[in-house]
Order: sequence, then structure tokens, then C-alpha cells
Amino acid sequence: MELFIQVENGITVNHPAFKDNIMEVFKTIPSNWEPFVRVPCPDIGVYQVLEFENPVYRKIDNIWTDVWIIRDMTFEEKNLKQQAVKTEWANRPYSENWSAWIFNETTCQYEPPIPRPEPEENKIVFWCGADYNWKETPPYPQDNKNYQFDFFAWEWKEIS
Repeated sequence: MELFIQVENGITVNHPAFKDNIMEVFKTIPSNWEPFVRVPCPDIGVYQVLEFENPVYRKIDNIWTDVWIIRDMTFEEKNLKQQAVKTEWANRPYSENWSAWIFNETTCQYEPPIPRPEPEENKIVFWCGADYNWKETPPYPQDNKNYQFDFFAWEWKEIS
């Protein structure tokens, strides 16, 4: 599907329109409508900020396109983000169970000191802080009740 955008004095007017819709109205592409190419929002890096929710329209190589404005976080923003992740990590239930995990500044995430093994089929593996390793859990109860895993008792406890 081809897109075009209306341009007046080098400035875009409104938003892109489908070629078929323009042709239905004007029977031809008017001279003040120029080709447009949609560009999806790129992945934002862990320490980047998307400046605006929507792209700006810019002409690149004679074609109008979406341009997403992305910038690197400031030192202060990066520190605030890291601190928020660390605070959330420390305040989660059973946080002591993961006390051996290490904060990775590059990914802004906590990582286990030992990589998680692939569990066998129909098995669940959780980190066991007491054993400083990954450990198979008992099977999830199949009685249609809701359960949460208790990392200290190493068993499923019913949620009431």
C-alpha cells in the first residue's frame, strides 16, 4: 500500500493517506502530494528515551518518512532507573531468596550467579537461595485452586 502526504511550502499537512484514497478523491496524485514511507518505532535501548510518543515527518532522499527521536539517558536518568530497579528488586516477596543475584549495569537487570538450566519436560525450576543453585520444585497442585510458591518452605501454598 503506497502512502502520500500533502506538502505546502515544504511543510507536511495532516497525516499520510493511502494512494487509493487520494485517487478516489482527485483521480490523480496532485503535485503537492509526495511519497511517504512508514517506519515503525525502533527498539529503544535500556538507557535510551523516546522523546515523543509519535514520530516527526522528515524528507529523506526525496521521500517523506517517520523519524523517531531517541536520545540517550542523562547520567541522572540512568542512575534513577537503576535505583528504581534495585528498589523494586529489594522489595519483592521473598527477596532474600535472590540475594546472591548480581545487578548487571549494562542490562539494568539482576542475573543469577549460575545460569538457569533447561528444565526437563513438565518440570519447574526455581532459584533456591538456601542451596545457592537452581532446584526443581514440587509439581503444581492440580485441584483448580490458586497457589503461590513459598521459597522458604519449598512448597506450593494455597492463596486464600
